[in-house]
Amino acid sequence: MNPAQTLDLSDGDAIFYPAFFAGGDVDRLFQEFRDTIAWQQDSIQLYGRDIPLPRLTAWYGDEGTIYHYSGIENVPEPWTPALLEVRRAIEPLAGVTFNSVLLNRYRTGQDSVAWHSDDEPEFGENPVIGSVSLGGTRTFQFRHKKQKNRKRQIELTHGSLLIMRGATQHNWVHQIPKTAKEVHERLNLTFRVILGVHGRSNT
Repeated sequence: MNPAQTLDLSDGDAIFYPAFFAGGDVDRLFQEFRDTIAWQQDSIQLYGRDIPLPRLTAWYGDEGTIYHYSGIENVPEPWTPALLEVRRAIEPLAGVTFNSVLLNRYRTGQDSVAWHSDDEPEFGENPVIGSVSLGGTRTFQFRHKKQKNRKRQIELTHGSLLIMRGATQHNWVHQIPKTAKEVHERLNLTFRVILGVHGRSNT
């Protein structure tokens, strides 16, 4: 595992491990998640039309960890052994017990996610997000909510781990922009804590 890099966000708190997973494990995990996760193509309502999200998604977690965003209700699939393996590996660094994970599949450079914060009420006041990247490298951009000229970006590499916590979601938005460059398929696992859910399954 490469040394951690603390990102310069001032009123946020984010730490980056460029090669948290390495060797044969990272390739094995990429292939397993790509081939076995129940990927789906969700849509959002925009101007009265259903617009497909520019990526595939999946939601897994403990029973009862229902998550809402952009008018989409996500009911969790049960944990798989590989998801539990990754969860257990990152929890000591994150300092929390995750009970859910949102997976995103970026098939090409035209798959993306727009500016947003992970600040839904289900996550509480200062959520901790553990974001694992597998596959092709993609650019991850931060932009300050009030001082929009304040921006940061990092390259999310194969096997990397980004932990966001503290006031990050209060003060910053983030995105994965589209790119015309040829990029390999990327999978992203963002582990979260949904509040108000008791018990923990498949530990």
